[in-house]
Amino acid sequence: MSGMIVAPQIRDLNVLAQELVSWIAPRMPQACDVQAVDLSYPFGAGMSHETILFDLRWTQNGRPMQRGLVVRIKPTWHTVYPDDLFEQQYQLMHLIHQRGIVSVAETLWFEHDPTLLGAPFFVMQRIYGRVAVSMPSYAETGWVVEATPEQRHRMTSNGVRQLAAVQRLPLAAASFLEGPAGAKSGLEQEWDKYRRFAAWVSLDRRWSPLELAIAHLERTWPKHQPAGLVWGDARIGNMMFDENFEVVAVTDWEQPSLGGALHDLAWWLEMAAMREWDQDGRPTLPGFLTRDEVINLWQKETGIAVDDLQWYIDFTRFKVACLGIRTAALRSWPTPTEEDMLRRMNLPRTG
Repeated sequence: MSGMIVAPQIRDLNVLAQELVSWIAPRMPQACDVQAVDLSYPFGAGMSHETILFDLRWTQNGRPMQRGLVVRIKPTWHTVYPDDLFEQQYQLMHLIHQRGIVSVAETLWFEHDPTLLGAPFFVMQRIYGRVAVSMPSYAETGWVVEATPEQRHRMTSNGVRQLAAVQRLPLAAASFLEGPAGAKSGLEQEWDKYRRFAAWVSLDRRWSPLELAIAHLERTWPKHQPAGLVWGDARIGNMMFDENFEVVAVTDWEQPSLGGALHDLAWWLEMAAMREWDQDGRPTLPGFLTRDEVINLWQKETGIAVDDLQWYIDFTRFKVACLGIRTAALRSWPTPTEEDMLRRMNLPRTG
C-alpha cells in the first residue's frame, strides 16, 4: 500500500483495542467474546482527525461473526478548523446514508463523553476500496498512475457524478448545519466561516494576502448564489474506489454547511488543478477529465448554472491559503511566504 501515516497523533493500538471492546460490547447484547483486532491507521489520509481502522469479531448464536469498522476521534489540541462540527459530521453522514443519495459509510454509534478516549468519537462501517492519496500524490505514483487512460476517465467521471449527487440532498433535512445568526445558510454562512478562519490564523501575525483576498472578494461579490450543500473537502482524494473504478465511499465530511452548490465544484476544480492538470489546464495523465469536462458533467448532473464560477474559485484559493497557514503551524512545516500566497491566489501586491 502506498502512502504514509499522516494522523494528527498516534496512540497505543493495543490499549485502544481493549477500550473499544469495553465500549462496544454493551451495545451488542447478542454478541459474545467481542474482540477488536488488526487496528491500524490509514496511509496517506486522515490528517485532520485521528482515524483508526479495525475488525470487530464476535460470536452470536454460536456462529463466528466479523465486521470491518472505523473509529473517528474528535481532534482536541490538533484542530485544523476553528469550527467544531464533529457531531454535525456524524449527523450528515447518517442522513445521507439513510437517503441513499451519495455513497457514504453507515454510521453506527456516537459517544459524547470524552472520558474513554480523551475526546468524543464515533464508530462507522469500514468500506474497502482504494484511495487516491495526497502524500505522495496519486498523480505521481501508485494505482492511479498504473491504471489505463480509460480507467482514469471512468474514475474521474464517477467522482464528478458523486460530487454532483451531493446537491440532491433536501436542505430542509439538514437544518442542523445552520450557521450563526445572520449567517445561517447560503453564501453568508460560508463567507462568515472563512472570515473567522482568517481572523483565527491571524491572531499571532498579520497576513496581508488574506486581507487583500477579502477585499478582492468583496469587490467582486457574485450575483449567482445557488442554494446547496457544502461537503467541505470535495476532491477525488476523499473518495474510495473499487476495482472497476466505481465510487464506493465519499469521506471526510468534517466541515459541511448550507453555503451553496458552487463551493464544492470550485474546490474540486482547484484540487484537480494542483494534481491532475498542467499550468495550461491539460491533464498530466491521459484519461483525467479536463477542467471543461468536469464543469460540463457536473452541470449536466445537477442542472445548476455555473455563472460567477471564477469568484468561487477565487474564494477557494482564499480558503486554501487559510488552511495552508494553519496546517504549517500544526505540523511545523515552513511558514508560507506572502509572495507565494499572492501568487497562488492570483493577486497583485498592493497597499
